[in-house]
Amino acid sequence: MALPIHPFDSARDYEIRLASKLIKDAYPASANVHFVQIDKVDPPKKDMIKYLEAEKFGGPVPQIPRVLYAYYYTDTFDFNKALVNVTIGHIITKVKQPKGVIGPLLPDDVMEWEEVCNNHPLVKAEIEKLKLPPGYTVRNDPWIYATDDAQERRPLCQFFMYVLAGNGHSESNHYSLPLKFSPVFECFSKKFIRMDYLPGGFDATITPTTPWQQVPAVEYHPDLSGETVARDVKPLIITQPEGPSFTVEGSKVKWQGWEFRVAFTSREGFAVYDVSFKGRQVLYRIALSEMTVPYGDPRAPYHRKQAFDLGDYGFGANSNHLFLGCDCLGLIKYLDGHGIHSNGEPFVIPNSICMHEQDNGLLYKHVNYRTQNAVIARKREFVVQTIATVANYDYIVNLKFVNDGSIDIEARASGILSTLPIDENVKVPWGTIVGPNVMAPYHQHILSFRIDPAIDGHKNSVVADDVVKLPTDENNPYGIGFVTNRTFVEKAGHVDQSPFTNRTYKIINENIINPVSKNPVGYKIAMPARQMSLADPDSFNVKRAKFSTEQVWVTKYNDHQLFAAGEFTNQSQSDTGLGVWANGIDKVRNEDLVVWATLGFTHTPRVEDFPVMPVETHNIHLVPFNFFDKNPALDLPQSRQTFNKSTLYSSNQEEAQSCCKTKV
Repeated sequence: MALPIHPFDSARDYEIRLASKLIKDAYPASANVHFVQIDKVDPPKKDMIKYLEAEKFGGPVPQIPRVLYAYYYTDTFDFNKALVNVTIGHIITKVKQPKGVIGPLLPDDVMEWEEVCNNHPLVKAEIEKLKLPPGYTVRNDPWIYATDDAQERRPLCQFFMYVLAGNGHSESNHYSLPLKFSPVFECFSKKFIRMDYLPGGFDATITPTTPWQQVPAVEYHPDLSGETVARDVKPLIITQPEGPSFTVEGSKVKWQGWEFRVAFTSREGFAVYDVSFKGRQVLYRIALSEMTVPYGDPRAPYHRKQAFDLGDYGFGANSNHLFLGCDCLGLIKYLDGHGIHSNGEPFVIPNSICMHEQDNGLLYKHVNYRTQNAVIARKREFVVQTIATVANYDYIVNLKFVNDGSIDIEARASGILSTLPIDENVKVPWGTIVGPNVMAPYHQHILSFRIDPAIDGHKNSVVADDVVKLPTDENNPYGIGFVTNRTFVEKAGHVDQSPFTNRTYKIINENIINPVSKNPVGYKIAMPARQMSLADPDSFNVKRAKFSTEQVWVTKYNDHQLFAAGEFTNQSQSDTGLGVWANGIDKVRNEDLVVWATLGFTHTPRVEDFPVMPVETHNIHLVPFNFFDKNPALDLPQSRQTFNKSTLYSSNQEEAQSCCKTKV
């Protein structure tokens, strides 16, 4: 029997069909409504708090309508947004957006535009000039056009061109064979705009297309790499013979004291709602909010190379079909995602989200040196994971719920570097040569995670704690003392980084005092100091992504303020998100607030990142800080050989003697 739909649940296929039908019926057939994204709208928080309270205590829950948003174009190439109440089948509003507001790209459209580009007569003429060897062809990557002109209002797409080696293999690495011409087309109308030519030297000098100088492709696929598969890698099999320690009912997950709901979203990949640990509220909602990837090559047209992977494309819309035994290991529970076609018809993205538990070494240990008795518990994590492939890059986003009450936010970058052509014997200071005549430019990945806290309730505060030396005086005569100084964030804005005072950020509830520490209960945001955006403050890179300039932001909660750079980022010219909401005016102390944690990593590529990149991993930890009255993991079973059933490395597999036995 199907569970009733919950207000936090992912959009259903029948809801998407109803929303698209109502919108299409509101226009004449000639309008040719062309959808690019349809998904659910989060319900109003004030209503959901009442709903969750009633749900918790078994009372009747209030009826909350299901509302979907739809982004779409019409035959005049106008971009529109509609809100549809799919509970009663009613269009709440449909609004034509101002000229120059451009929606996210639909994967189907991008695939079609690839063919349009390669088959255009002017592009084919340019390809002819290459005089490619027999069997060699050209492949392109459609790229977000971004912004360098405040007057540009057309939806544009820049195509970077590559040679596809003549080996007949679909997975041959075209990124290792970049070309020096780059067509620009208008989206939807498919009109050719111009041909850009790419520099290959130290400066911005460009040259006409000439016959291609043949160089070998740098291949990554096992069929082509020329590498012998290692035979000494034995299976490492993760089993749970007694079954999982978690349960999943619909979107509701319970594991080791944690309870929360997981929902697929087209833009964020997934969001996690109503998070509690051992019966106490921790978070109302958490998700990746946005990621911008600005490149550091100053030559035109690369100065425009800045993607917003969530707002321009959508992590969920580009999420992978995860396969058992490949992306997630162990006993796996999958959740499906959904995409849409341009006619509004939904389709399933199978296994878009995987969930499982994993061991991560010791959680705590102490050996009484007098008795040699050991107390040992293992760290176990419940992982919620999605993987999105956005053209060349593959991003793995994990939320790991830990059995000590902490949460690990993890982002991993893999895939293939975005590459540019470079002339023989030329080096540039803003990139690394990773193969013959191929350069990988320096760039940054700057992610914003939106954390909507509920630390023992919805009235929270944010503080910055600095560790400082005490002056040497009568109270500190030996000059060794140090203390913490606490600063409250009073108004919406950002918190400066201060690594040399060991600054830590904490979300606290001033209304709930820990009975042991006598301080407010809270959670610490543990993240190392990171380099933020390197672009000039007056550049479009910064104007469009204010969030990328600071590590921690705090704003007052408002419904529908979910995306750090604003709702529409494709060719945006200003930040309509944190650039507006972090206004220095709204009171955020002891209020319903939102924390935006910026995870930035500057990538100066190395040769070893090519032709496919080993994961680069970065983390933010949310750690209980004076939240409990003692270590909350003392109820975990002790780590014993009878429980873990490890084996010795030995030819006769002699019985292991437990290193963690106790004499007590």
